[in-house]
Amino acid sequence: MASFGLTLANRGVIIGIVKAGDLIELAQEAEASGAFDAVWVGDSLLAKPRLESVTLLGALAGATRRLRLGVGCLATFVHRHPVLFAQQWVSLDVLSGGRAWLAVCLGGPDEQSPAQAQEHLVMGIRSAERVGRLEEGIVILRRLFHEKKVSHDGRFYRFENVTLEPAPVQQPCPIWIASNPTGLTWKGGASASEAVVERAFRRVARYADGWMTNKVSPDQFRRQWARITAMAREEGRDPARLGSALYHNLNINVDRRAALEESKAFLDRYYSSNFSPAFVEGWTAAGSPQQCIAELARYFEAGMQHIALRLTSWDQRGQLKRFLSEIAPAFGGR
Repeated sequence: MASFGLTLANRGVIIGIVKAGDLIELAQEAEASGAFDAVWVGDSLLAKPRLESVTLLGALAGATRRLRLGVGCLATFVHRHPVLFAQQWVSLDVLSGGRAWLAVCLGGPDEQSPAQAQEHLVMGIRSAERVGRLEEGIVILRRLFHEKKVSHDGRFYRFENVTLEPAPVQQPCPIWIASNPTGLTWKGGASASEAVVERAFRRVARYADGWMTNKVSPDQFRRQWARITAMAREEGRDPARLGSALYHNLNINVDRRAALEESKAFLDRYYSSNFSPAFVEGWTAAGSPQQCIAELARYFEAGMQHIALRLTSWDQRGQLKRFLSEIAPAFGGR
């Protein structure tokens, strides 16, 4: 069964695309439609400033009743002390009645941009530490979510006899990893060596409850998901218990070229970048409703379980209305 999420443009508040109240209203419209299972927000500190993700999800918890509340991805996970963050995330899960959906990621390396390098510097985190901090942080969160009197002596964090209260509603409280080691880079081409790809997939298989990815074709996803599930078996885990999700863009316009041009303008502004047209096309379902339906259907046919859609248009409400009336019915949505 097709599952969709709506990705809210929380950076849009900074750059004038939407107002803070619009994000709440869009989430409520998404919930009322019955076509979405989740609402997602992005995360960044200095590299791509926006409304802080956990705070925004807390507001959404009070404004909705059914939608799962996801952060995809929590790029600042490596900057946050896992004990404090665990308390914040458990609180979100309790306040929402068990709807919190965490997808953590590494964030960008220093060389991605001066702002990204400054973010690591300000937070006292070396870029090279990101992998170690992410893996150790997940281990800590798992224990704090479900154990009492937790002690930890690791490379980056040390503490004794910590019990967090209250406990999360969800047992277990899910922790996903977001990564795209083989996806297109901003300027085109493969983004990682085979050794890095192998470690990224192994990390999902070993530590995560699910994998969120982007900028991959349906065929690429099918092959990569097969690798991850095979690794999960090697790790002694049941691959049937792993989830998958795609972070994708959507622009509905009978003129596909115009849809892609608007998407590029939107993404360039959103990320303060200058993306190649090929990059934008590989990350966006664009064109007529029939074209968008066909592209999204191919991902589900490849085994994707959930697609989180960001509307790459200045007309957020108009695109949401078109999705609900012209695309969602093809997937069983009202």
